Amino acid sequence: MFIGHHGVAFAAKAAAPRAQLGVLFLATMWLDLVWPVLLLLNIEVVRFVPGITRVNPFDFVFYPYSHSLVFALIWGAVFGGIYALFMRAWWPAAVAGLVVVSHWLLDVVVHRPDLALYPGGPKFGLGLWNYLAATLLLELLIFAGGVFLYWRATRPKDRIGRFGLVALVVFLLLLYGSSLVFPPPFNVRALAWGALATLILPLWAWWVDRHRIARA
Repeated sequence: MFIGHHGVAFAAKAAAPRAQLGVLFLATMWLDLVWPVLLLLNIEVVRFVPGITRVNPFDFVFYPYSHSLVFALIWGAVFGGIYALFMRAWWPAAVAGLVVVSHWLLDVVVHRPDLALYPGGPKFGLGLWNYLAATLLLELLIFAGGVFLYWRATRPKDRIGRFGLVALVVFLLLLYGSSLVFPPPFNVRALAWGALATLILPLWAWWVDRHRIARA
């Protein structure tokens, strides 16, 4: 899943107005940011297998330290704990930690049975990626719902808050569309560095959120 994760981040801002949208973006992307680092370190393994699913050609051979349920819970607790130290408030930090864990829960809907409960444990996946139309419908519904909740919970302070949000939403849609149309990176290292380049998204979300305030 891709923009569905970002939809969760947008929605989480409505649940925890004191949380920064950029941090929530970082939380929802966290497992997918740990994963490319572990790929570059040759700790986790992915292969390109064209046709393995209708949506993408990735065979996630081994990635329990970034994408098992137990490690998602660990990463969520660490992320939330660190955020709590900065925020000195438990609710925004708890929401951020839950957003980290939500990544696994959404992924289990779309992935093949390759998501482990724990390293070496049983693997799960409902395989929605085998059905392109259903995948698009689910992703877009979650994304649209999250953006709507964020828009309803906040209002722009200035033009950046208004048009920066529109630009972010459009960019995410275009990025998702391009991932479905264009071929994958030519090797694993290019895939990993491309995934790390998405760190621009939390920065963009942080910038937009600074120019919006909670509605009364």
